[in-house]
Amino acid sequence: DVQLQASGGGLVRPGGSLTLSCTTSGFAFDSHNYGWFRQAPGKDREGIACISSSDDSTVYANSVKGRFTISRDSIKNTVYLKLSSLKVEDTAVYFCARAPARLLSFQAYLYDGWGKGTQLTVSS
Repeated sequence: DVQLQASGGGLVRPGGSLTLSCTTSGFAFDSHNYGWFRQAPGKDREGIACISSSDDSTVYANSVKGRFTISRDSIKNTVYLKLSSLKVEDTAVYFCARAPARLLSFQAYLYDGWGKGTQLTVSS
């Protein structure tokens, strides 16, 4: 049973940092690429970071480049998203998703496994 579960969200002050985790199970972790998406109230889901399992190459959306870092741990079968220099506009539900190998994309329809999201609120 394919499972992905995002966790680690919460309430953070502007300028703060947080790390989200995406634990996975039920499939071969290293056979897939991964992405993080977010969805703010009233807005479309936005792809923000993705990582390749073959070479750990990464791609970031311009909105988070230089502030967020995606990584993966093959021992723990977990994908991470480290968020720093947080802004109020980063407030959203954050989702992790599984993509086929060799796919690095922010097109959500190409991802074949999704976890439940975790809420991040950035507020003073």
